[in-house]
Amino acid sequence: MPQHKESMVITMTEEEKIMAGVLFSPADPELKKIKLRTHNLNLDYNRTYEDEVEKRQELIRQIVGEIGPGGFMQGPIFFHYGVHTRIGKNFFANFNLTVQDDAAVTIGDHCNFGPNITIVTPIHPMLPNERDEIRDKDGNIKRLCYAKPVHIGNHCWLGANVVVCSGVTIGDGCVIGAGSVVVKDIPPNSFAAGDPCTVIREITEKDSMKYKPEILADNQVIE
Repeated sequence: MPQHKESMVITMTEEEKIMAGVLFSPADPELKKIKLRTHNLNLDYNRTYEDEVEKRQELIRQIVGEIGPGGFMQGPIFFHYGVHTRIGKNFFANFNLTVQDDAAVTIGDHCNFGPNITIVTPIHPMLPNERDEIRDKDGNIKRLCYAKPVHIGNHCWLGANVVVCSGVTIGDGCVIGAGSVVVKDIPPNSFAAGDPCTVIREITEKDSMKYKPEILADNQVIE
């Protein structure tokens, strides 16, 4: 008699669904546990004094998935999952950094963030009835969303009140003007600004401070 192979059903955890870019339930108990831990650690960090350097470093290592040496976050900070964020070395963030890292957020080396920077990865269905209710594979009615990762390259400067939206990649060496809403990829070495954020021009050697002696004053550019 012919043998019938049973089809294998792969069951993903809700966190695996996030990383796969498919609908997931933010109310899943395991996800809520991760978020609660991180939210409490955010509060611990935000209660510290600026000169409590070692305490802050220990807390941020517990909050994010990875961070290189030489980082400083002015605070307050607001990470959603935290563990989904990886940050390179010599990172600086001014007041009110918000990272809603449902999906992965990667920030490169030597990045500088102005105050009130927001990075968001989750996306909700456009239709209101689908935002309220979607039936899962088991027939349960849930509120579901999905998420797309954000990648910010090395040596980027984000001005005050920049919002980086889900699925965006900002290339190395970019400057993003204050108040911009970044909804699409920005190529490397670009000055971009606006809502929506668009490339204004390429950043070149002509932008060097040595061509602005009135601002450079008695300082020297390192060649």
